[in-house]
Amino acid sequence: MIYNRREANCNRQLFMQTTARPSSAAKTALFLLLGVNLFNYIDRQILAALEPDIRATFFAADDVHAMTKTGLLGDAFFVTYMISAPILGFLADRFSRWIIVGSAVILWSLASGASGLAATFAILLATRVFVGIGEGGYGPAAPTILADLFPIETRGRIMAIFCSAIPVGSALGYVIGGLIGAHFGWRWAFYLVTPPGLLLGLLCFWQRDPRVAADHLAQKSPRRSVRDYLNLFRTRSYLINCIAMTLMTFVTGGLGFWVPAYLRYRGQSPAVGMTIFGLITVVAGLVSTLLGGVIADKLRSRLPGSYFWVSGIGMLIACPIFIVALYIPFPAAWIAMFLAIFFLFLNTGPSNTALANVSLPAVRATAFAASIFVIHAFGDVQAFWLLGYIGGHANMHVAFLFVSAIIFASGLVWLLGVKYLPADTAAVESRST
Repeated sequence: MIYNRREANCNRQLFMQTTARPSSAAKTALFLLLGVNLFNYIDRQILAALEPDIRATFFAADDVHAMTKTGLLGDAFFVTYMISAPILGFLADRFSRWIIVGSAVILWSLASGASGLAATFAILLATRVFVGIGEGGYGPAAPTILADLFPIETRGRIMAIFCSAIPVGSALGYVIGGLIGAHFGWRWAFYLVTPPGLLLGLLCFWQRDPRVAADHLAQKSPRRSVRDYLNLFRTRSYLINCIAMTLMTFVTGGLGFWVPAYLRYRGQSPAVGMTIFGLITVVAGLVSTLLGGVIADKLRSRLPGSYFWVSGIGMLIACPIFIVALYIPFPAAWIAMFLAIFFLFLNTGPSNTALANVSLPAVRATAFAASIFVIHAFGDVQAFWLLGYIGGHANMHVAFLFVSAIIFASGLVWLLGVKYLPADTAAVESRST
C-alpha cells in the first residue's frame, strides 16, 4: 500500500508521544472532555425524562400516535447528529479539534436552552436539530484527542473514564428532568443546563491540539490517501465493532428515551421512579464503565481480542437479567435493573478503545465519525420510533421484551469479532511505528 512519508512521520511522532507518560496537558484535556461529555448526556436524557410532560403539552391524551410523534424529537437529534458527524469529523482531521469541540459545545448548549422557549412542537423539533449538529462536531473529535494524548497500554482505562460520563450524565439528566419538571415545569429543565455548557465550550478554546506538537498539523495539513479512508471499511474488526455498537445503541437509546414511559406503565411515579432509576444508572453504569476498561486493558496481553471479549460477554449476561426485570414486581425489579445496567455498560470503554486502536491517527476522527453515522442511523434512530410504535399499539412491556433480543444479538456479534481484533490492532501499530 502506498503511504505518504510525511504522514508516516507524523504517525510515528504521535505514537512516541502517546507511549510516554501522560503530560499535565493530557490530564487537563481528560478532565475537561469528561466534563463536556457529562453535560452531553445530561442534555440528551433530560429530553427523555421530560417526554411524558412534553407529550401532554402538545398532544391530546387520547392520541394513539402521540408517542410516535414525540419519538421524532429523538430522531431529529440523532439524524442531524449522524449526518453532521462525518462532515465535522473530516474537518477535525484537518483543523484544530479543540476549536471544533468548543464551537460545537456552545452551539448545542444554546440550542438546548432554546428548547425550553419552544412555543410549538415544530419549534421544539427544530431546536433538537441544532443540538444534533453541535454534538456532531464534538462526538468524533473528543475521543480522538484522548487517543492522541494517551498511550495504547492505558487507552482502555482512559476511554472508560471518558465514557463514565455516559451513565452519570444520563442519570443526572433523568433526575434533573424529573425533579425540575415536576416542580417548575419541563421548560426550566432545559434552561438550567445551558450556562455550564457555555462555560465548558469557552474553556476548550484555550487548549492546544496534540497534533501541533507532533508535526504542526494545525498549520500544515499533510495529504491523506483515499485508500487510508477506504481501508477503514476493509478492516473487519472495525466493521464488526460498528455492527455490535449499532445494536447496543438501539438498546441504550431506546431504553434511555422510553424508560420514563415504561416506569409510568409499571405504576411508578415520575419523580420517584426517575430518581431511583437515575441513581441506579449512576452507580451501576459508572462502576461498570470504569471496570470494563480496566479489565480489558489488564487482559490485553494475555487474552487477544480482550476488548471484544469483555463487551460481548457483558451483553450476554445482561440479556436474561433484563428479561427478569420485566416480569418481577417492584421494588424487586429495581435490583434486576441494577444488574442489567451494570452488564450493559461493560462495553462502553472497551468498544471505543477498539475503535481507536484499529484506525490510523491521521484519520481517527473520521473513523469515529463514520461509526457515529452508522450506529445512530441504524441504532437509536430506529429505536425511537419503533419502540414508540410498539408501545402505542401494544404496550411498553412488549416493546422492552423486543429490546432483550437486540441485547443478545449484540453480544454474539462482538464475540464473532474476537479473532480479527488482534491482527487489525497490530497492523495499525506497525504503520504508526
